[in-house]
Amino acid sequence: MVKNILIVFGTRPEAIKLAPVILELKKYPSLYNVIVCNTEQQKELSNQTLEFFNIKADIKLDCMRENQKLVDIQSRIMLKLQEVFSNNTIYATIVQGDTMSVLCGALVSFYNKVPVFHIEAGLRSNDIFEPFPEEAIRAMVSKITTLHFAPTNDAVKALKKEGINKNIFMVGNTSIDALKCLSDEIMQKTNKFLDTLNKDKLVLVTIHRRENHGDRLNFICKAIKDIASKFKDHSFLIPVHPNPNVKIKIYKELSNISNIILTEPLEYPMLINVMKNSKLILTDSGGIQEEAPSFNVPILVLRYETERIEGINAGFSKLVGADYNKIINETTNILIKNKEETRIYKDNPYGNGNASANIVNIIGKIDVI
Repeated sequence: MVKNILIVFGTRPEAIKLAPVILELKKYPSLYNVIVCNTEQQKELSNQTLEFFNIKADIKLDCMRENQKLVDIQSRIMLKLQEVFSNNTIYATIVQGDTMSVLCGALVSFYNKVPVFHIEAGLRSNDIFEPFPEEAIRAMVSKITTLHFAPTNDAVKALKKEGINKNIFMVGNTSIDALKCLSDEIMQKTNKFLDTLNKDKLVLVTIHRRENHGDRLNFICKAIKDIASKFKDHSFLIPVHPNPNVKIKIYKELSNISNIILTEPLEYPMLINVMKNSKLILTDSGGIQEEAPSFNVPILVLRYETERIEGINAGFSKLVGADYNKIINETTNILIKNKEETRIYKDNPYGNGNASANIVNIIGKIDVI
């Protein structure tokens, strides 16, 4: 009998990391009917990203609202997801990561006594407010998960430390798989934009996390402004997140500076190509911490804690938080060198691009009903 597998997501990073899993499951139509459900927590970004993988959502929940509170988005997603479960017989629900869509997908699945498969399980910063609310979400989801697909050995250890010892599988991170899913034709289309930039002296900056709103964002902006003034021959590219708490502040503080380039959020292939050609990346993104090592690029993490400790241990990443002096000093240490001197030639600690095949293979071997 063909099994209905519901895949729930709502943000661009989830769409990126679940795309290779969706494509892998769809190789076996006699075994699985894949139901792709986009909560549209990030409506435009998530739908746009699916297009690059030639995937369309079967169900769209239209849950995005401007400047929404966490409790509002949670209640909205849960009510709409319950309709999905009421109208379909689901064998298992797949969620990825630590967003509100993950929490809601797992909870509603649990309430309907449907097994939860958690991709990227076991990530922990061990600070419940760093990142917020993601650290709490992933810990809560682990308690009701049936199959834990951990990306690294450290993630496996974190789960076992919490007393979770059953059905944990170290599979790698699907973000590395996604890099391989982009066709050469799609990537070539991004070169025109890259040709307008100085690729030898390009710094990519991304900021979006809730814990960096407010005063922290002020400190980060001041540091970027001053480092751009210090290194006028470098270009600082900032794709500005649409959240008004971020967007308004960045445009107020960093527009009209000649070597700071503010853009709309970059399409996924464009972001990958920019990342690949950057001399340095400053980011609070989890996904970029995983992807950049594939391109040997150093990363300064604009957070005080990270659940992706493997990048720190391998020497790809350094934590600088919103500490003005640390940002200035660590950025300077890299930018005073030429680009080739900054490269880090090591294997990506987050995987080799086989995570999706590993996940689908395990799902095929274990009957959870």
